[in-house]
Amino acid sequence: MLIGNRDFDVQHTHIMGILNVTPDSFSDGGHFNRADKALKHALEMIGDGAEIIDVGGESTRPGHTAISDEEEIERVCPVIELLKRETDVPISLDTYKSKVASAGISSGADMVNDIWGLKYDSRMAKVIAAAKLPCCLMHNRDNVKNPYADFINDMLADMRETIETAKIAGIADDRIILDPGVGFGKSYEQNLQAIKHLNRLDLLGYPILLGTSRKSVIGLTLDLPVGERTEGTLATSVIAAINRCMFVRVHDVKENYRAVRMTEAVINA
Repeated sequence: MLIGNRDFDVQHTHIMGILNVTPDSFSDGGHFNRADKALKHALEMIGDGAEIIDVGGESTRPGHTAISDEEEIERVCPVIELLKRETDVPISLDTYKSKVASAGISSGADMVNDIWGLKYDSRMAKVIAAAKLPCCLMHNRDNVKNPYADFINDMLADMRETIETAKIAGIADDRIILDPGVGFGKSYEQNLQAIKHLNRLDLLGYPILLGTSRKSVIGLTLDLPVGERTEGTLATSVIAAINRCMFVRVHDVKENYRAVRMTEAVINA
């Protein structure tokens, strides 16, 4: 799959580095919300093995404070423009808002990562289609208003709806990546099931991105705070590599890069 200037092997697990330019993200809020710090951290992640950087301007942690489109644009666009000047690594924009996506694409974003899988903003699919960019479409649901009857089958049905929306808008099949949405609209047990049943997503016929880095499912399993969840994240990245996920989206790039490379060496021996 071509993303920016790079052709990614969809059967190989690549590392996506997380760059949150926010004051309140659950793990690293406020650490990289200045352009110079953001660039420094991005370069460190690239040096550690990140092949794509995912820039986010609004925290999506539970209980986060929503911000306006304009504020999100002011956070992400200067950073995207700086990264495009200083690196040749593809840049993904983490947003579920079409206006932010449009601005980010104009600033040089090579991909859109939508945590609502085109279901929050009715204009998002058309924006992505018009730009002919790849997108990562995540599973999400308000499971209080719309509870699951059969979790895995319901998740697959939800994702088929997202795919249909993408197709109707004109997003090409070879531009779509799917994300099971660990940590979004799911209970602790359902998050574990989503990771366990990654192979079921193969039925949909698209590359998969897994994002579990430092999330609560790891904290609850190991009874550890955010800063001590690296090993738990590594375990899930190994599972992703075994299941031939295209990307793992992580904070700790060096450790995850090494774990994935080792896993793939054994698989391919």
